[in-house]
Amino acid sequence: MATRGDDFDDFVRGSATRLLRTAVLLTGDRGAGEDLVQEMYERIYVHWPRIRTGAPEAYARKTLTNLVANRWRTRLRRPAEVTLSENHDEPAQDDSDAYAVRHELLRALQDLPPRQRATIVLRYYEDLTEAQTAEILGCSVGTVKSQTSRALDRLRLITEPAILEGLR
Repeated sequence: MATRGDDFDDFVRGSATRLLRTAVLLTGDRGAGEDLVQEMYERIYVHWPRIRTGAPEAYARKTLTNLVANRWRTRLRRPAEVTLSENHDEPAQDDSDAYAVRHELLRALQDLPPRQRATIVLRYYEDLTEAQTAEILGCSVGTVKSQTSRALDRLRLITEPAILEGLR
């Protein structure tokens, strides 16, 4: 029989990359995303015997989103948001079109308010339904629809049309 540590280690190995990408998209900063994932794993480990029998990745995603929402709500715990600028450490330029589109989309996501960014990430990156997104964010389906609509309108204003085709 496997111990709690073995099961949990397997879960971490299988989900770390995907959950880190989600956390970075939710926070807008890689360092903050790594901190968020670490805190999420700490919380999950405490309840692992109960969680492992259900859907641990869904539970982890909800925990990540709740942790981000807690940062929005509590200004004292909320770190200063980092905006990407020309002076920020950017990776070496790659000439591929895919990289340029991804880079532009990430930059556009940084300009969105946190709640709108969360709805876009959950709806289009995580491919969740409006109801699932509403449940995770703790709001109504109508709020998810309006936040998504506002976010897409804002993205249309600040990006080229071809960039948003990747969201559909």
